[in-house]
Amino acid sequence: QVQLVESGGGLVQAGGSLRLSCAASGSIFSINAMGWYRQAPGKQRDLVASITTGGSTNYADSVKGRFTISGDNAKNTVYLQMNSLKPEDTAVYYCYANVRRYSGRAYESRWGQGTQVTVSS
Repeated sequence: QVQLVESGGGLVQAGGSLRLSCAASGSIFSINAMGWYRQAPGKQRDLVASITTGGSTNYADSVKGRFTISGDNAKNTVYLQMNSLKPEDTAVYYCYANVRRYSGRAYESRWGQGTQVTVSS
């Protein structure tokens, strides 16, 4: 089994900052990428940012220059530093990891339970 546990969500005023963390644990042979998606009420789940274990990053246009993704490969952990938050950033943020288990040969996506981020105007 593989578990992803997120933390760091909450309520913040517009212009404020939050830092999300996500740690993967369990029967993990390797991880090749981790990242964050978000889903607002009535909308689809969209990619926010991703990072490979080699350090390559990708961001949604809406968060470029405001959000920074980073990772700690030794701890199987990914972080999302969110600055200059806007009300439209309000959503449930989901962590994911592309994991290869000891018992498997292919990488599979695993998801966290989600953490609520609410930005008030």
